[in-house]
Amino acid sequence: MRLYNSPVTGTLAGTGTEDELPGNIKRAALIGFGMVGGTYAAALAELAGRVRLAGVLGRSDASAAAFLKTHAGTLPQDAVIYGSVQAIAADPEIDFVILTTPPDARAGIVEVLARAGKPILMEKPIERTYAAAAGICRICAAQQVPLGIMLQHRASAPALALRDRLAKRDFGALRAAEISLPWWRDQAYYNEPGRGSYARDGGGVLITQAIHPIDLALQFTGPVRDVIAMCETTGLHRMEAEDFVSAGLRFENGAVGALFASTASHPGRSEQIALHYDKASVRLQRGLLQIDGQDGASEVIGATAASGAGADPMAFSAQLHRDVIADFAACLDSGAAPLATGMSALAVHGLIEALEQSGRTGARVEVRKADD
Repeated sequence: MRLYNSPVTGTLAGTGTEDELPGNIKRAALIGFGMVGGTYAAALAELAGRVRLAGVLGRSDASAAAFLKTHAGTLPQDAVIYGSVQAIAADPEIDFVILTTPPDARAGIVEVLARAGKPILMEKPIERTYAAAAGICRICAAQQVPLGIMLQHRASAPALALRDRLAKRDFGALRAAEISLPWWRDQAYYNEPGRGSYARDGGGVLITQAIHPIDLALQFTGPVRDVIAMCETTGLHRMEAEDFVSAGLRFENGAVGALFASTASHPGRSEQIALHYDKASVRLQRGLLQIDGQDGASEVIGATAASGAGADPMAFSAQLHRDVIADFAACLDSGAAPLATGMSALAVHGLIEALEQSGRTGARVEVRKADD
């Protein structure tokens, strides 16, 4: 296994030569592995002709070597182990960086990469709090560095199909929304140090699991004006943050909504988003989009897919991660905005912040705007 520590060139340490690739293939570095590392490995393996994993950086050289060995059958054999974030930042051959560390380890890494002009595709959430997330967005904006967030549900076929239907058909005004995530995680999941804590993760079910369906719903509902929420930790888990949330939402367009999010709903069921318009109701669930018109007409699009709702949090395909990575790489050439930019992701961070505050105080809380 080769180590890469050069602060100056992109030459692979120990070879003295540069491994040239066609200009349309992007070289990526991966920082952090953890539970989601295998998903990124599988996604990158499927993108071998468009994105190439050039190197990795872990908590130690040993952990990085173990990751590359585990995925030796699918990842490039010449992927290097970087000795530091600075080494990645200084490597001119790296086109972008995939960052999957816990959110408490992000800010310093982003600062180094952004100053070096390295585009960043980051695992959700951006950071633990709205203020910290906004700070990361400002760092990248100041250096004019693209920042994408892995909110992969935006790339799902049902979500894209709904966007297409809404553009072509008039469903009327949105009147009500339901967002439900009745998932299950056993105590072993929360026994990992820091998981479900505010210091490392920024919270519990809201910021770690429910962030996905909440973010996706916001793509169709528009902003939430205010919320009233109950956020609790059930007796089913020993953890600092919440594992059970029930909330009412009031949207800026006048619609109302209900949110339920839990990792205490054994054995776990798929998340669902239901949007009720004047002329039709639509449901997004496990790879399916169902449209039921007030006139009796119905349409079903897609196929049932695994979602990681149960005890195995990784029981899902790498397809959506692959699509988001491919989109981000393509945007580096086209100059277009990635599917989920850092700034667009601040909306879900603002809503989660309001839900947590309402849960603590019992009061109705207005949702912070991204430009506040």
